[in-house]
Amino acid sequence: MKLLNRLLSVIFISRFGQVLVFLVVSSNEKAIYPFFCQLFIPVYYAAPACFYLYATGFIAGRTRLQKFEWFHFVPFFLAIVHVLPWSFSPAVKWDAIVAQILENKQLFITEQSGLFPSWFYYLGRPFLLLAYLVATWVTVLKSKVIDEKVSADGKKWIYFFLRTATFFQLTSFFPLVIWNSEEPLFNALFILFNCVALLAIVIFVMHQPKLFYGYLFVAVDMEDNETVVGDDREEVKKLAKPVVSAKKLNLMPDQLSAYSDLMKSFMENKKPYLQPNFQIVDLANEINIPVHQCSFVINNFLKRNFRDWINSYRIDFFIKEYPLKSNRMTIEAVAYESGFKSLTTFYNAFKKETGLMPKAFFSQK
Repeated sequence: MKLLNRLLSVIFISRFGQVLVFLVVSSNEKAIYPFFCQLFIPVYYAAPACFYLYATGFIAGRTRLQKFEWFHFVPFFLAIVHVLPWSFSPAVKWDAIVAQILENKQLFITEQSGLFPSWFYYLGRPFLLLAYLVATWVTVLKSKVIDEKVSADGKKWIYFFLRTATFFQLTSFFPLVIWNSEEPLFNALFILFNCVALLAIVIFVMHQPKLFYGYLFVAVDMEDNETVVGDDREEVKKLAKPVVSAKKLNLMPDQLSAYSDLMKSFMENKKPYLQPNFQIVDLANEINIPVHQCSFVINNFLKRNFRDWINSYRIDFFIKEYPLKSNRMTIEAVAYESGFKSLTTFYNAFKKETGLMPKAFFSQK
């Protein structure tokens, strides 16, 4: 989804900013390092909130921020005010700031870097990191939604994301241990430790590609902003690509029929369509069939693309549930309960399946 991609990009930009500032300072580019230092300070204050909102939004399957969630970005706007070149702002001692950055203490710069006092940075930023880190873990561990609506691969991804981010955030506090140390060996060991940890994570991910497939590397369908991945992305967009035959996939007619029955049985018995983030890669993983074969069976044997096929189950569920709950729930609430991410997707799918809008459909009934 666009929302999650944007939140995740802020987290990456914040980490990139830390590295870039360190490199600029290390290269002794005195003319430009104040610009980059000030440029990334607001991003540093936005990243912890984005970390929390990404994790909670991923679990809940939200496509947009709720109104009260915009208050999480108050520190971001205060940071913008902090770095603006006000005429009454005190002079910044950039030489002292550079010395602390070179000591790898970006998180604990004790010199005043803008309008607000120095504590705004060296106390405010660590507090935000720890507060949002704890809040995210508490929310995720206590959430019942994650067991009901998030697929197995989705759980692996969100816990991998949390553990990795937690590791790198906590290592930011390592300079506190060596605050009064003048031994350069400590800084070298700290950098080496981070590099080894990053290498270990990369090697782990290479052996677990599904952690990224569908969650980090995704394509967005422009019609309804739903996430579409893999082969199904090309089906939805109807790219001009030759159709793969069953012969090339080594699928016999009996095997096609068996795969089709297996998919239908899984959908009817397990009801994975109630999970808003359920994707074709999750289906393939659950029934132990390659993704491209799942896509082929749905397109050529069931004569639909994956999105329309799974939405048909959601519409059937909605049609059965709404009459039972209409006295206490709205159409929109039952639509979300049926697994739809957005109302636009729901109404389009309902019209496509029944030829009518929901109110007209039930009035005829």
